[in-house]
Amino acid sequence: MQFLWAFLVGGALCLIGQVLIDRTSLTPARILTGFVVAGVILSAVGLYEPLVELAGEGAAVPLSGFGHLMAQGVRDAVDRDGAVGILTGALSAAAAGIGAALAVAGGKSIREVDGADVRGIMVEK
Repeated sequence: MQFLWAFLVGGALCLIGQVLIDRTSLTPARILTGFVVAGVILSAVGLYEPLVELAGEGAAVPLSGFGHLMAQGVRDAVDRDGAVGILTGALSAAAAGIGAALAVAGGKSIREVDGADVRGIMVEK
């Protein structure tokens, strides 16, 4: 049953993103940011944790799950370290995922992406 809920919830989140791409003029970057912020907000009001318990990775893997993870990290760090946790909690909680994303993206040169270096200057090939 867990697999079914993961499929349904993860698919619904993907469907929302696809509808936003197809039916609005929002850029993909704004949609992705919106998913992260929605995860933070739903986590803050206590609605995202029950969704993760129901759907498991179907709710934890999408970008809204990343926002939920960061919100949990801030909450735990504030309980442990006080106000400093506001600044450190999100990155501490998400460090493994961020590190994995950078390692996977390592196939592309950081200096050169799509024919332009990081300053936007075209690179001779």
